[in-house]
Amino acid sequence: MRKITIGILVFPRFQLLDLAGPCDAFGEVKVLSNGESEYEIFTVGTTRGPVQSSSGITLTPDRTIFDPCPHFDTLIIPGGLGIFNLLEDSTVIDWIARQGDECRRISAICNGVFALGAAGMINGKTVTTNWMDVPRLASMFKRAVIEPDRIFVKDGHIYTTAGVTAGIDLSLLLIEEDINKKMALDVAKYLIVYLRRSGGQSQFSPLLESQAAENSVVACVHSYILDNPEARHSLESISEHLNMSPRNLTRIFKKECGMTPMNYVNDARIDFARRYLESTDMGYKDIAQRCGLESAEALRRIFVRRLGITPLEYREHFRSSSEEVESN
Repeated sequence: MRKITIGILVFPRFQLLDLAGPCDAFGEVKVLSNGESEYEIFTVGTTRGPVQSSSGITLTPDRTIFDPCPHFDTLIIPGGLGIFNLLEDSTVIDWIARQGDECRRISAICNGVFALGAAGMINGKTVTTNWMDVPRLASMFKRAVIEPDRIFVKDGHIYTTAGVTAGIDLSLLLIEEDINKKMALDVAKYLIVYLRRSGGQSQFSPLLESQAAENSVVACVHSYILDNPEARHSLESISEHLNMSPRNLTRIFKKECGMTPMNYVNDARIDFARRYLESTDMGYKDIAQRCGLESAEALRRIFVRRLGITPLEYREHFRSSSEEVESN
């Protein structure tokens, strides 16, 4: 029988699902393989005694970082509200750094990546995290390459994921690497989840997370779009409204916001459209027109390009009502 040993670090106010999701996924392997493969999981506490999760549920770790531990093939660091308290704890961070040298793989779920950053492990590495934590991660670890829209990222032996349930996506990836794709698919079927989710985090996050200063060019464009969502905005029309040349607007906007004005407009159109798709029965043609797009096909194209799914798929996944929505 093949046995793979996994360590999962637990700390005060860790995210319970980041532990439970992977444990359940890995635990199914022994059952579905008829005992031919098995993951042996050890929880490792950063403190002695029971550890309370962010939801209030308490567990007693199998080991602590102060105890002798088995050699871990893979170390998983969950996220949670308590992760930021670890960053100044040199004992914990040094332990993580040593594990990074000794383990075949080290992974972080959600904002657990901040602990990898504090251990100096993501410099020059491509990583991801929950969309809400991306600005903070970029500010604290400037040498990391951040992919904000990815569900998970693998760079060498470093694995990082988006928020919370993405720990299950990570587990399925590791199972596929360790055993085979069929086993990962069988586990996914048992858990009733996708082996590979379509699209990225942008399906869940607002695309216009502008931190623009008041009266800046970005703030002016933002206000103009919000006040006129149905307008057929173009670079020329926005430039004319701001009394700027298209070239100058593009230059300043990219410097302030990191994207072109029209990419920003298209993100705004998607955000407007998502509200209609989630909360109304409105047809796709009408939604397109209310978002400044010429047709339902234009709406579909912009959704697929930016979110990786169609408006129909988005509505089926995120509709706030159980009523069937008729496709136009």
